[in-house]
This record gives sequence, structure tokens and C-alpha cells, in this order.
Amino acid sequence: MEQSAAGIDDATAARFRRDGVLHLPGAFAEWVDVLRAGVERNMREPGPYTKEYEPEGSAGYFFGDYCNWARIPEYRDFVLRSHAAGLAARLMESGTARFFHEHVLVKEPLTESRTPWHHDLPYYCIDGTQCVSFWTPLDAVPRAVCLELVVGSHRWGKSFMPRKFAGYDYEREGEALDTMPDIDGHREDYEIASFEMAPGDAIAFHFLTVHGAPGNASQTARRRAFAHRWVGDDIRFKVRPGEVSPPFPEVHERLGDGDPLDDPEFPLVWPAQG
Repeated sequence: MEQSAAGIDDATAARFRRDGVLHLPGAFAEWVDVLRAGVERNMREPGPYTKEYEPEGSAGYFFGDYCNWARIPEYRDFVLRSHAAGLAARLMESGTARFFHEHVLVKEPLTESRTPWHHDLPYYCIDGTQCVSFWTPLDAVPRAVCLELVVGSHRWGKSFMPRKFAGYDYEREGEALDTMPDIDGHREDYEIASFEMAPGDAIAFHFLTVHGAPGNASQTARRRAFAHRWVGDDIRFKVRPGEVSPPFPEVHERLGDGDPLDDPEFPLVWPAQG
């Protein structure tokens, strides 16, 4: 096991809690080849939740898939053997770290589709504050095609309507949700963070941090990203009206509203077990 949180001092952890965004150069550099192999396996053998977002006739290709960690050995090795869980626990200020799920997003060259502005928590069947997502590129990412994040937006006290990447809202009757502001139309009103990134770098961000991403206009460069999501002590299962993503249908049969996420779908990785 490599479960350490080296390099995360108190000031760095406090900056994450304040900004909801943290750039971690080289955080998972030693795992890049493993994760690249896993992504290629995933694309050859897509799971039941695979999405292809790019419009028909486009020169590009936008592939997305999630919740495959248990069947793809490279993902499973990363989840259980890397230092990601210990790092997550440190940033969340949590005594534990459970793996929630992974999400692979591949924008091939000439992919026009952008990832719309959103934040993640309202998509999910969970609630709480101790949570972190790591967006880890497996290719060099210029700032122009990097994930963009609104600094401090996790402290707005808002819960925005989930929106499908295809461009329309979820059906969520009976849940009080806010409308995402027009960030692109008023970029000067926000502190927007993005970074020039090397393979194996990571951006850590809170599940309520608003983020989006441009397309990939490069003629030749791929943009493969492996996002892995972790939850801490105070996270509980939440039954939401309407669709959630990921759907976790079997978990909905085992857990009730307010239950701890004590379920084999969400392995407890930190502290290391056994």
C-alpha cells in the first residue's frame, strides 16, 4: 500500500478547504502508464453507462464511462494500492476515505463539445461535506483545454440543477435546486482556475465546486482524464426524487435515506484494511 499524504501540509489543506480547488503537480505520475492501459481497456470494453457525447458528423470523439473500477484491473489496482485514499482523507479532514466511483472522460482531437458548467453533488445519491474529486489527466493538457473551476463556489450555499452533458436538465420535481448562473457570459465576475498540466498531475476539488471544460481543438493531441471520487466520515446515502448519476440501482435496494455508505460498492480504503 502507498497510502500517504506526503506534501500536504496544514496550509495546503486549509487552502483546499477555502478555495475548493487545489493543483497537485505530479500527484499520480507513477500511475500514468497503468491508468492509460486501463482507459484503453475501458474503451475497447465499454461498460453499461458508456456515453458518446460528440454530435454525429463531428470530426472529434468524446467518450465517457464510469463505475468500472471493479472489473478493470488497472483501475482496481489504482484505487486499492495508490496513495489516493490517504491523500483524500487528508484533504477532507476525515478519519476514513471510501472510494465512491471513477469517471473517465476522453476528448479526442477535434472534439468540439464542451463540458457544461455544473457541480457534482446534486447528481449523486449522497449528501455531506467531506468529499473530494481528483481530475487526473493522462496526457499533457494546455491551459486552453484544461478543466476550469470557480474558486470558492463550494461555499456559495447553492445546489444547482444537474444538467446532462448532452445539454438538457435532469427531471427533479420536488427538489429545490438553483439555476446555474451564466458564467461564460460574465467570466470577469468569477475567479476561474485552470492549469497547464502534465500527465499524472491532479486537480483536487470539492463536490460542490462549480466546474466545466472546453472542447479539444487540437489536430493531434488526445485529452484523456481519469477522475476518481472519494468520500469521508460525514457522507450519508440520500434518496433524491428522479434520476441520479451514477444510478447505483443495487445500492438503492440495500441502503436507505441517511444511512452511512457501508456498502461493498464503496470500499473503505483508508485506513488500509487487513
